Amino acid sequence: MKVSVYIATSLDGFIARNDGAIDWLNEANNTVSGGEDYGFSEFMKSVDTLIMGRKTYEQVLSFGEWPYGKTPVIVMSRSSISFPSSIPNTVTHSLEAPRDLLERLSVEGIQHVYIDGGFTIQSFINDNLVTDFTITKVPILLNEGLRLFGKIKQDIKLKHVATKAFPNGFVKSTYET
Repeated sequence: MKVSVYIATSLDGFIARNDGAIDWLNEANNTVSGGEDYGFSEFMKSVDTLIMGRKTYEQVLSFGEWPYGKTPVIVMSRSSISFPSSIPNTVTHSLEAPRDLLERLSVEGIQHVYIDGGFTIQSFINDNLVTDFTITKVPILLNEGLRLFGKIKQDIKLKHVATKAFPNGFVKSTYET
């Protein structure tokens, strides 16, 4: 099973401010012209299931319209979640550990999973479950906030696959484990 991380960070490696705010990312996205999405739409076409943490889910709800269409989304949380009727019934909740969840999805025939959300990504990394990373660096230094990579249990060697620079200063790099 392919288990991907596809995310934007500040140049100094933060995915959000300490309070979870992504105002800096929204401002940076306002510099994007011509409908450029840095390959995200193409990436999403290959994804069978998206797994995200509760805080990321709550952030996505604040966007208004549900951005993932009918793609199955699993929200990982230790506490129960009530889903508003405005989101598709393909959004579910899981209490499973990352490895157990992937094993269940594999049995169900899922081949490509996208992982989103800081703590959720870190838990999949620490269980050595992530197969590839696509990280878009945004040209801003935040100095503090929520890091993409927290403490990891051991070194994880990555193979560089590609890097592309964009006119607005965004730099997208892809790595495989």
